[in-house]
Amino acid sequence: MTDPNGPLFPLSFVCPDISSKLRPDYVLRPLQLSDYQAGVLEVLKDLTTVGDISEERFNEQFEYMRARQGEYFVVIIEKIATGNVVGVGTLLVERKFIHECGLVGHIEDIAVAKSEQGKKLGIKIISALDFIGKKIGCYKNILDCSPHNEQFYVKCGYSNAGFEMTKRFDK
Repeated sequence: MTDPNGPLFPLSFVCPDISSKLRPDYVLRPLQLSDYQAGVLEVLKDLTTVGDISEERFNEQFEYMRARQGEYFVVIIEKIATGNVVGVGTLLVERKFIHECGLVGHIEDIAVAKSEQGKKLGIKIISALDFIGKKIGCYKNILDCSPHNEQFYVKCGYSNAGFEMTKRFDK
């Protein structure tokens, strides 16, 4: 039985090497239900529009993701002194037919609280998601970014491999 207060995914997917490179006042860990109260959505608002999400709706989304083990990996960085989430990132795993039914990791929603930017937390989040992708057997991790963020991702070991195309739909 799953611990109702447990993390989104097992702690064994969190790279101890990356965790040990964080300053001692931060912890890298999987998302958990209590992160709603710890401000994870506020950090995401520094990235994009989040909307009005109730705690009940957050919990439903969390449980949906947790029920799909091996598909959703949301890591957070918590500032221990405050208990607040200060960084977040997601790896979504896609199952393919190509590459012998290979797996591709899609990195999404990398955000660091404005007050914590410049402390290399974003690089730690990307490294943690790369570790997870490699550990579960992805043949690559991919991401889309704005041109002004390209150099950040180059520092993380990524290279420009084309263009992002998008088509938005009305709700």
